Amino acid sequence: MASACSIKVRGVVQGVGFRPFVFRLARANALAGWVLNGEQGVEIFLEGADQGLKAFVQALKTEPPPAAQIADIEIHTSNPVGCNEFTIRESRRNEQLSVRISPDLPVCEDCLRELFDPADKRYFYSYINCTNCGPRYTVILGLPYDRSNTTMESWPLDEYCSGEYNNPFNRRFHAQPVACPQCGPGYYLQAGDKMVRGNEPSIRSAVAMLQAGKILAVKGLGGYHLACDARNADAVQALRNRKYRKEKPFALMAKNLEVAGGLFQISAETKAVLTSAARPIVIAPARIALAAVAPDNHELGVMLPYTPLHHLLFAAGAPEALVMTSANRSSEPIAFDDIEALDRLSDIADAFLIGERPIARRVDDSIVRAGVFGPTVLRRARGYSPGAVAVFPSKRPILAVGADLKNSITLVVDGQAFVSQHIGDLEHFQSLQAFQQTIEDLVSMYEVRSDELLVVHDCHPEYASVAHAAALSCSEKGSVQHHRAHIASVLAERGEWKKRVVGVSFDGAGYGDDGTIWGGEFFVGSISEGFERVAHLRRALLAGGDAAAHHPVQAAAGFLAQLDGLPDMTSAPFNFPERYQHAMELVCKRVRTFTTTSMGRLFDAVAALLGFTRETSFEGQAAMWLEQLARSAPRMEPYPFPFADGELDFRPLMTNLAWDRFLGRAASECARAFQRGISRGVSDAVTTLCREHKTDTIVLSGGVFQNELLLEDLKSMLDSTPFQVWTNRAVPANDGGISLGQAALASFGRFDFVAPANSKEKAFL
Repeated sequence: MASACSIKVRGVVQGVGFRPFVFRLARANALAGWVLNGEQGVEIFLEGADQGLKAFVQALKTEPPPAAQIADIEIHTSNPVGCNEFTIRESRRNEQLSVRISPDLPVCEDCLRELFDPADKRYFYSYINCTNCGPRYTVILGLPYDRSNTTMESWPLDEYCSGEYNNPFNRRFHAQPVACPQCGPGYYLQAGDKMVRGNEPSIRSAVAMLQAGKILAVKGLGGYHLACDARNADAVQALRNRKYRKEKPFALMAKNLEVAGGLFQISAETKAVLTSAARPIVIAPARIALAAVAPDNHELGVMLPYTPLHHLLFAAGAPEALVMTSANRSSEPIAFDDIEALDRLSDIADAFLIGERPIARRVDDSIVRAGVFGPTVLRRARGYSPGAVAVFPSKRPILAVGADLKNSITLVVDGQAFVSQHIGDLEHFQSLQAFQQTIEDLVSMYEVRSDELLVVHDCHPEYASVAHAAALSCSEKGSVQHHRAHIASVLAERGEWKKRVVGVSFDGAGYGDDGTIWGGEFFVGSISEGFERVAHLRRALLAGGDAAAHHPVQAAAGFLAQLDGLPDMTSAPFNFPERYQHAMELVCKRVRTFTTTSMGRLFDAVAALLGFTRETSFEGQAAMWLEQLARSAPRMEPYPFPFADGELDFRPLMTNLAWDRFLGRAASECARAFQRGISRGVSDAVTTLCREHKTDTIVLSGGVFQNELLLEDLKSMLDSTPFQVWTNRAVPANDGGISLGQAALASFGRFDFVAPANSKEKAFL
């Protein structure tokens, strides 16, 4: 007698070959029924012998398609209905959508073999793909994931592709972007008035230009890259000049793993991330000096080819290491529309390698480090977004709009927290537009009703994200304090809602409960109960507000003003410029000064003491420079950084450092002793707080904890204690993770932490 069951599979199970996998599995076990794409994932009905059903369920759990990510399998016993065969049904729509969208996938080995097989129909075809690889998020226009809801809707399948698309036993069965040179889009090269058409001729022409030291704008999955020969210093410098990117490191693309290994040190952990399905840019110590690529930096960011086009460029003779950076001017969002790219990049790129397939939405490359606490995401985008990074116990739809720097948004649907791709800094108009478009995109894709939506934002009254949230139609709005959101993001990734922790939130700036600028904070609590601020960095004055974040000597004034008997900072070896004296006058008169506990500004101040006295050209530059300087010295005895009465006191640390430097101690040794001092002070503080509040877990988050040397030192100091340390994994420790923390706290009603209306100070970030 036949048995029957119904199965719901949630996770990344649409657009990854899951239905044909189910079809083949059912046939192999002599089962009848059907499979379809539903609102929440894949729905299956089976009937047949008990043995076949058990074998099916076991294989479903243990042998899914390589690109699938199963989050949950729900199985219910059903009554047989007399199905005679197993079929794949059309997608169904009845309820609110909550299916997880697959991130874009790197080209698979099967497609690569066909790509370079002269006898194959898709030989040298830059848009080759199958159900195991290729674009997903960057081509989806709506859900469910069917061809008519993608940017491939304008290219009808020819007879050959249609045969593969409709054959359940073919790996291109229902591969929505499937195409071939006869029925699909292609590439062409445009250089001024000259145009080269055809996939192979355009690619070979592009390679010739790269070999000649030219700069190309190359259309990829989520936008354009600017590419040039990484070993051609003149070409790299020309790119810097045209892009207005003075010193920030460029990312590289290596031809293969062997070439990558010649560029930077590849540990087993680095290799695992580098070759993962996300194919991110990976940060690791450099093996060779490429000063034009990464000035004042002993690390490189390298990625491997992930599209057919990348492999074709290298196969056609492109330099084995290419600068492959987002196609934009400094701090603008990546260009992804062809007309926009031609307009914005015409005075940067010498030529454009343009693909005819439209991009549904801009998505940058992700950046990851294989860190001491495990792989950590520094920029979450292609390969990861818009994946669900957590499942909340609350079913209420929530939109968290994040912060203004390194913005991302989080949309919670049916408890699933979908984190968007990296959007950028909202102080730039085009980034603000991208932010607004991303909100509209996700909310409309998941068909969230505004009358049910809770919108949460940062507490800062002058954030652009806050202003936009105020204009959104929703059922309720609230705010979440910046540094609490950092801590909550770590716990949300782990699904720890009630776990009490000591949380350390260090960054450059965030609006505090008292209206001052926070950034060196210690909390105790949990997501469900909220977080109480229990300690912080000693307060300092910040001269001139926002400008201090760009001028380390200006940040230094407010810290040094609390120290007695220091040497003259305007003389050797410090040689502070005139800006320092002006800042010190403001601090002494308390004119245009703002109270801060910012650890980020403390790092800037120390960088100034050790030689970084110029204006920064990108966020975090002075702190990065300081970390690189410290890495060039052996382990040092730490400077004193005492913790007492809920305060970390920077005065002994800075006094010792300033006099050491004045008396001739090497700047690198001072930097290393400073880093060790910070780690020792934090270690003492968290162990004291853990014992005082009876918790065994420490959480570290905020942009300062992107400093890998700081994490290495902390780990070595805390390994001997009974306390465990958690850091961000799925979202960045920087402000790119803020929206997840906002959503997590909001889901438990822990929002609306607003600065008092009678605050005498106004924070400028």
